[in-house]
Amino acid sequence: MPDFLIPIALVLAAFLLAPRHWLAGKGERPFATRLLMAAGTIVIARYFWWRITETLPLGGVGFSEAVFCWTLFAIETAVWIDTFILFALLANKRDNSPAADASEIRLRATPDGELPTVDIFIATYNEDLDILEKTIVGALALEWPHDRRRIHVLDDSKRDWLKTYCAEKGVGYLTRNGNAHAKAGNINAAIARTDGDFFLVLDADFVPQKNFLYRAMGLFDDPVVGIVQIPHSFYNADPMQTNLQMRRKMPDDQRLFFDVIMAGRDGWNAAFCCGSNSITRRSAIEAIGGGLPTGSITEDILLTLALKRKGYTTRYLNEKLAIGLAPESLSALYIQRARWARGAIQMLFLKDGPFGPGLRLRDRILFLPNHWLLQPLMVLVTLTTPAICLWTGWSPLPTASVEDVLGYQIPALMTTLLTLRLLAPNGFFPLAATVNTAMQIPRILPTIITTLIKPHGHAFRVTPKGGAANGGALDRTMIWAPVALILATALGLYINGDINNRILRDSSQIPMIAFWACVSMVILTVIQVVAVAKPSDSTEEWFPYLGNCRIVNRDGSVLETKIRALSLGAVRVPANTGIPVSGWILIDLPEVGPVAGFARGQDGDDIEIALDVPAGAQRDTLLRMLFTRGLDNTTRTQDDAGITFAMLRRTLGTRKQKVRLAQPSDTKPAWLVEYLDHMAILTRCRSLNRDVTCSGWIEC
Repeated sequence: MPDFLIPIALVLAAFLLAPRHWLAGKGERPFATRLLMAAGTIVIARYFWWRITETLPLGGVGFSEAVFCWTLFAIETAVWIDTFILFALLANKRDNSPAADASEIRLRATPDGELPTVDIFIATYNEDLDILEKTIVGALALEWPHDRRRIHVLDDSKRDWLKTYCAEKGVGYLTRNGNAHAKAGNINAAIARTDGDFFLVLDADFVPQKNFLYRAMGLFDDPVVGIVQIPHSFYNADPMQTNLQMRRKMPDDQRLFFDVIMAGRDGWNAAFCCGSNSITRRSAIEAIGGGLPTGSITEDILLTLALKRKGYTTRYLNEKLAIGLAPESLSALYIQRARWARGAIQMLFLKDGPFGPGLRLRDRILFLPNHWLLQPLMVLVTLTTPAICLWTGWSPLPTASVEDVLGYQIPALMTTLLTLRLLAPNGFFPLAATVNTAMQIPRILPTIITTLIKPHGHAFRVTPKGGAANGGALDRTMIWAPVALILATALGLYINGDINNRILRDSSQIPMIAFWACVSMVILTVIQVVAVAKPSDSTEEWFPYLGNCRIVNRDGSVLETKIRALSLGAVRVPANTGIPVSGWILIDLPEVGPVAGFARGQDGDDIEIALDVPAGAQRDTLLRMLFTRGLDNTTRTQDDAGITFAMLRRTLGTRKQKVRLAQPSDTKPAWLVEYLDHMAILTRCRSLNRDVTCSGWIEC
């Protein structure tokens, strides 16, 4: 084996031999993780030393090429420093689940009157009822003594229909004068009008699991804990999953952050409030003036820093205790991420930010917005450098040979990527991460630049949800910009392939630049596919559900069958059990009771039955079944190669064709209406404790 290939072989051997159960999951061993981080640091430091001593032009190249090389080196240096910080975070992860286990047992054994009071704030601005009802019903289902928790819907749009709905459900409804300081101002107005020992903040789309409070509240036994933060988990597909039709194969883009990085930040007492799914100690808020900071549109991170200056920390409980909506379209994603980027940059200019007084150096470093400043720039440079080199003749590494690149640079890149794969096997996929960042570049970079020039005075934009999230079918910017760059790169390769027209002066650089160019064009092609919106599979999300139901046909025959999957608007049952493929039926769901159903047709091995569940007790029961009891409809991820090849197959156009299912007719048959009316009367009588007898097709 040539000497320059030995580092690559060693990195691959270490990756293949690493005990994965020691590095990720519940059996993780801190020593193994830190050993991996140390080995990775050595490989990267070796590369960086070579980069400094062997590749930087000190003479012999033109001024423009020197500026190009030094600019790339400056960006690369910043990225590697950020990588070292990330490695330090991952080497010190904290798992708070054992503490939550012990405290839950103690809290459930505590008399109700001795438990602390909790105000539950549901912050809303323009969300529809189909989103809000899930969160409100979920909050009502929380396991905590009713007289020790109070639910408040904070309506910043003052909608009469929402006020009426809250009254029907028996929850508080709060508004305020004006909309100053957006969400932070809305919550501050509620803090001033409530007095619970703690308050839980939920965004309008986040549904708490029923055991949320019993799992999280015990972490406040430590008096320095000011906030307990729960991860953001999602029950729908994000835009990339939808547009590539990879909901079941690829995780959402926030899993690396919430599943791995936040646990590492918590180990350094640097986890931060993420707004929704956070519980805050009221005495801690009072210590900073009685409200959330309003200097940045990302008030949550600023709140963590403000509390840090008073001796409080944010603790992270890495459990799926609330589920919400990921951005439902590319336009919604861009609005959300641009707001996050702007808020992170704004903090640099505030006294309460990372450069303000009262923080340790470690905290200042860990709260810098490195991600927003570096990731878009790094991906932009990665995608454009081959075209620049092919058309200018410049080289990013003027004195490096292919052997040098294989011996130093490739091992360092492999070490970083493989280390993240080992530590986040369900959250980090290089191609998906690169495409996701690239999609945001045209929106994030202008936001960063304008915020650096003018930190404040920008409008607050709420991430649209539900019907408001519908964006255009095409993101033309991310279709035509990649087209232009692909054409420039491909034409540059063609020209430099001819020795008579070659622009690159050093022919030994051609293999390296050509390989880089091909990788760049593949990524750009995937970006174009993601930029074309695909319709989602349904308007409601499916959950796997183990249970049986009974189906009644028009002739009165009753059939019991298994439930394969359940959503708020439909159910899937096996197709080989004699159920009619189309038409109206009556379906008796567990806990919910009898409801009207319409068999829409067969899809694969299942028959899909649309449900007509009326508003009221039955719908609330179904909501609680689906959204508050820990049903998991998230991705079962493949390995990195599997995800990468699946993305490439989608890019080449091999997608599963959807089955066209029938739509329910507007009018239910008379027999079905009569039976449902009969059951409604029977249910009402039983609620009044009257003796009744039942006639019909289903035994009462």
